[in-house]
Amino acid sequence: MNEKRSSVHGEWSSGLIFILAATGSAVGLGNLWRFPYLVGENGGSAFVILYLACILLVGLPIIIGEVTIGRKGRRSPINSLRLIAREEGLNQKWALVGWMGVIAGFLILSFYSVVGGWSLYYGYEALIGGFAGMTSDSAEGMFNGLVSSPSAVLGWHTLFMLIVFGIVASGVKKGLQRAVTLLMPLLFLLLVGLVIYGMTTEGFSDAMTFLATPDFGALDGDTVLAALGQAFFTLSLGMGAIMVYGAYLPQENSIPVSTGWIVGMDTLTALLAGFAIFPIVFTVGLEPGEGPGLVFQTLPIVFGEITFGALLGVVFFVLLSVAAITSGMSLLEPAVAYLSESFGGGRVKAAAIISALIWLLGAACGLSMNAWSGFHLLPGMTIFNTIEFISSNILLPLGGLFVALFVGWKMRTTTVAAELDTHNHHNLFLLWLWVTRIVAPAAVLFIFLNATGLLSFITGE
Repeated sequence: MNEKRSSVHGEWSSGLIFILAATGSAVGLGNLWRFPYLVGENGGSAFVILYLACILLVGLPIIIGEVTIGRKGRRSPINSLRLIAREEGLNQKWALVGWMGVIAGFLILSFYSVVGGWSLYYGYEALIGGFAGMTSDSAEGMFNGLVSSPSAVLGWHTLFMLIVFGIVASGVKKGLQRAVTLLMPLLFLLLVGLVIYGMTTEGFSDAMTFLATPDFGALDGDTVLAALGQAFFTLSLGMGAIMVYGAYLPQENSIPVSTGWIVGMDTLTALLAGFAIFPIVFTVGLEPGEGPGLVFQTLPIVFGEITFGALLGVVFFVLLSVAAITSGMSLLEPAVAYLSESFGGGRVKAAAIISALIWLLGAACGLSMNAWSGFHLLPGMTIFNTIEFISSNILLPLGGLFVALFVGWKMRTTTVAAELDTHNHHNLFLLWLWVTRIVAPAAVLFIFLNATGLLSFITGE
């Protein structure tokens, strides 16, 4: 069947809004610190070349597959897969792939909202001048004081979830679309402003050397794994977010063109983040390779020392909060869409129920850093760590793997071709199809084995 159906939740007003929304889903904390750090530590621009190759062979094929499923089904990931499976004469158990995505998004938002709360807290501290005269000890004390306080963690976690709930409950056009129309231009404006400031600093040339000097000798097996993992995880694949956003994409918009823009904008954002953050870090002679600690413990010291640091601190943590909120919206939407479709009761009620459940689990994640730190779900892992491990290392890679197999091998080629509208680009379609069938699943399986530690077990390393 090649029936064109409408989304029961509404549609984006244009393909541009879809691109902004999906880019907002993809852009998060990983773009603002992890990608620039990986570039600097793994061969500079040589890593960028490797990463782009991984994007073309893994990220782009699967994101096209997710959007194809979403727009063909026009429902939540669960119901889209169930509907398409029925129309294609396939086993209804393929809906379990949708369940994996929805559950993964649910679990990720539970701990992501805690980190999103940290971003809001640091934005507040920057606004009231809390970074002035900050030292290494006081920066560490500020962060430890936050995460060790149950009331503080729960309070900021609650505020973050209320913001995300309010946006998602308002619907596709009045909530999600209005939010991305405002927040994504703001995100890019703030980021470009930080880049312009970075260009005026003494550390700009050192930062460019750190990020852009190619060192092909630094590329090895671990680098390939890092590039593969970043290419997969950076695009919000396997968590139902891109699939449900694809369900709202107008029929006249090209899926390959739209997803190409998303991949490009996500990568550009990550590079701009490096050009914004590392000149400031190098200017004051601090260590750039500190991971999340760079954001919450190193940068506050920097903003307390440099010229216009108070203003830059506000700009940066507003930027971080915007990235967290746009990602949080996309993580909440799949479960809300499914609940409202399947059980009725309206979107607001569905959003309230799902948000409350996520808040409860997020509260447990937050408390696992302080009051419940002695409770372990898995050996040596707090509630926060356990949920992060299960969702990020198991559910996401498996979800991406099965999406590739479903679109590449199970859906009829004519169905996929019709949705992608490839009649003028048949050779490119065949290339994408075979990459989706062979290369992408193999690469994602490799990511899964590495993330779970099974790769080291198999190779005996």
